[in-house]
Amino acid sequence: MQRLATGLVRGEDGVIRCAWGDSDPLYRRYHDQEWGLPMADERRLFEKICLEGFQAGLSWLTILRKRENFRAAFRAFDPPAVARFTARDVTLLLKDAGIVRHRGKIESTINNAARALDLARDEGSLAAYFWRWEPEASARPRKLTSTVLRKMPQTVESQALSRDLKKRGWSFVGPTTVYAFMQAMGLVNDHIEGCAARPRVEGARTRFRRPRVGS
Repeated sequence: MQRLATGLVRGEDGVIRCAWGDSDPLYRRYHDQEWGLPMADERRLFEKICLEGFQAGLSWLTILRKRENFRAAFRAFDPPAVARFTARDVTLLLKDAGIVRHRGKIESTINNAARALDLARDEGSLAAYFWRWEPEASARPRKLTSTVLRKMPQTVESQALSRDLKKRGWSFVGPTTVYAFMQAMGLVNDHIEGCAARPRVEGARTRFRRPRVGS
């Protein structure tokens, strides 16, 4: 790995990436193949916002290494299935060493599954709801560098989305957590300038059909 300009590295494969994206093979695949690509799949959106809640206070790599275990434990993050979890399920999950055994975060995921069903009923779909909060292009930095990115762990849009989710009864959805969700699901392109993934993600965002109610 060769360090280049601030926030960029050239990997052993010769690809220039955001520095965080070359620190581990799992991160490399996640950075190259997932992070920032626009997503409209309902389960993937629900999964990601729940896993961002589990990540609070931990590294994303910790969650990434346990992601398949989380998927097994939470019925592939199917909201109707998770919303039916009971106190017995919570007790079993607290014994599952394959996930993060934090009662508050486990109970939050179950609560948020029920709230996701309410939201989909009220707004038409989770995807249509979340994509309503995509920032206008004019609100984004003209040039995204690692220095700029470090100064924006949350944004006006993530603060507003966080407030709205909390008003609807969601938990573990603070503005920093929500912004990480927005970055990962492609509502913004936060691969920094010079990263090989940035133009690829921008192209995907250009082609992406934003979900709308009834579409």
